[in-house]
Amino acid sequence: MAEEADPAEGGASAVVGTRSADIIVYLMLLGLAAFLGFDNWRTGMSWEADGPQAGYFPFYLSVLLGAASLYGLVHKLLRERGPGETFVTGEQLRRVMQVFVPTLLFCVFMQWLGLYVASFVLITGFMWLVGRIALWKSLVTGFLFSVIMFITFDIAFDVIMPKGPLEAAFGY
Repeated sequence: MAEEADPAEGGASAVVGTRSADIIVYLMLLGLAAFLGFDNWRTGMSWEADGPQAGYFPFYLSVLLGAASLYGLVHKLLRERGPGETFVTGEQLRRVMQVFVPTLLFCVFMQWLGLYVASFVLITGFMWLVGRIALWKSLVTGFLFSVIMFITFDIAFDVIMPKGPLEAAFGY
């Protein structure tokens, strides 16, 4: 069986190590547990005469999540030293950002452009810029995909989707 080569050995520079990534994730989970715990405490996390309040079980699940995160965080901070193995290299991070940034922009601009126009821009941009597919093929595919989505959701299933100025100009 062939072993995978370590990306750091091939000349790729590590952006972050596994220890740092683990610590960041543990801190984020600890923050989420604190937020959920507070919200469920506020909702009501005690046992009433007729049974548990709405936040009873979620509160204790958030306590478990917080305890597990705290355990992992303490373990990483006290027992492990050094950056650890490579978590992500510069090239890997660049490729992830090629997908993440346009998808984030899609979510933001969908509020103003509507689902179908934003989908057209996202699909066309991905095909043309990331996939290196000819512009005319990217435009046709993005247009057809958006039209098929519109026919499927708005006409066939009558599902209300976010609309933008283009749909308003056509009376939808």
